[in-house]
Amino acid sequence: MQASVDFQRQGDKQNSAFFEEWLGRLLEDRDRQGLSENIGRIDSLMITVEPGHSAAYVGELCLMTPYDYLVTLETEQHSTHILRIDMNAPDVLVREVKDPNLHGIFRSLNEVYPIGARRPNSRYMGEIFQVKNLHEVVEAQKGREIRFFNQEQVRHLELPGNMAIVKPSPYTHNIVGYWERPDDHIRVYSLGLSFIREDMQVAFERAKELRERLGLDKLLLPIDHLATRVYSQNREAAILEYLTLSSYYYWGSYDIPDQNSSTNVTKSIHFTSELHSPAKVFTAANHPYFCNHLIGRPSPTEAFVRNFGPRLHHLAVAVRDGHTGGQANIDHVVNVLQNCGQKFLLEVAGSEREGLKQIFSSASEHSSLIVEYVQRFGGFQGFFTKDNVADLTAAAGADETLRSLDAAARAS
Repeated sequence: MQASVDFQRQGDKQNSAFFEEWLGRLLEDRDRQGLSENIGRIDSLMITVEPGHSAAYVGELCLMTPYDYLVTLETEQHSTHILRIDMNAPDVLVREVKDPNLHGIFRSLNEVYPIGARRPNSRYMGEIFQVKNLHEVVEAQKGREIRFFNQEQVRHLELPGNMAIVKPSPYTHNIVGYWERPDDHIRVYSLGLSFIREDMQVAFERAKELRERLGLDKLLLPIDHLATRVYSQNREAAILEYLTLSSYYYWGSYDIPDQNSSTNVTKSIHFTSELHSPAKVFTAANHPYFCNHLIGRPSPTEAFVRNFGPRLHHLAVAVRDGHTGGQANIDHVVNVLQNCGQKFLLEVAGSEREGLKQIFSSASEHSSLIVEYVQRFGGFQGFFTKDNVADLTAAAGADETLRSLDAAARAS
């Protein structure tokens, strides 16, 4: 296995001396303790939605991504709907609280932020990693002062009992979990009663039929990356924490000065292709919000975090390289989805000549998450060009601003 510190560095962002020192120390320690080898792919993603929104969101995801509805796990206070592509891509667990008045730790992460509080149950929760030996991983991480929910807390939260789950990060507000699953075993979640729920199946079948009729099933690939937004002062700590918790390495960071931000990428040491274990991206402002009036630049990333809290901003779906009907596949995907009523924040950014094209959808009314589509041409290896990411950041900022104004108007 290649040492975690030996992967080629990308980017132009200057990190602090603290970051560079502790990056090496933490990754070398992780390798030495066997955690890098023991912790494998991202096996599952967990998302929560408002009561009554899960069928609509399952239908939305099953149209806009390659996911299919598999089964519902029913517990006393939650319904958890499992979406799956295959065993090479992570599952998506859509979790819906039954009682809108139920308060818990995940809801509390929304309620202290002005826009997050308006959809208190809508948020991305985090990732579950496949591990070879769960006991060894948990004991090693506890020795590094990582804090886990105990089994009684996992039961009370109605999360799968065959997982060990780290408490929410102070930097990203996301959780990380681990479970032991041999490669030749299917994913089975130890949670509640399992059955096919009729409304989920109907929403899925309608979406799948439309997805196939539009030809999207031949063009949409699994999730490419997951992009979290954090406060400016927490950028380096959030990256280092995630590398401590995972088997990912630091791919690099790019500065986007026009949007007062940087984009920072981590990738799995085990897989060359992100389609087998999505990259994890962190975006943060270069300066805190109270400097904006002095530097005279927008700060869409910091504004997002102040309004919604640190959280996942978007999940990116890869589009197969090639052309359909004389268009790049990504342009075809966007056109057919727009004809179905899906809104996007801007025109497709980038070009085939540059090697990459990208676009953001509008945020889902069910999960508050944006879907990005990304098409790479001719083996392009990066996640963005500087022009692309500046355009995307600006567009997302405009969308967030409009929603902020709308929320303020409705509150007055």
